[in-house]
Amino acid sequence: MSKAYLIARIRVTDPDAYRGYIARTPAAVAEQGGRFLVRAGEFATLEGPAEDRRIVVIEFPSRAALDAFWTGAAYAEAKRFRLGAAEFEAIAVTGVDDTTA
Repeated sequence: MSKAYLIARIRVTDPDAYRGYIARTPAAVAEQGGRFLVRAGEFATLEGPAEDRRIVVIEFPSRAALDAFWTGAAYAEAKRFRLGAAEFEAIAVTGVDDTTA
């Protein structure tokens, strides 16, 4: 089974409100077996337009787990604090199947 990754680019527009999202998201991620690989750390644009948004990468054990996180009640609660507090783009990517490598 391949792991799946949620990759988000975020521009925070209301830091006070966004703190509520940051406080609730880790539990929602953990509920589905996910873990943060990147959470707005230091970065540099190597090619293309300069990036100035927060970058977040979350690993899940499967695409089903990622989808359960995204549509689950725990994330819906966290998301209420993000809406109106940030511009948010997210994609889901399935990783390489490490059982065939």
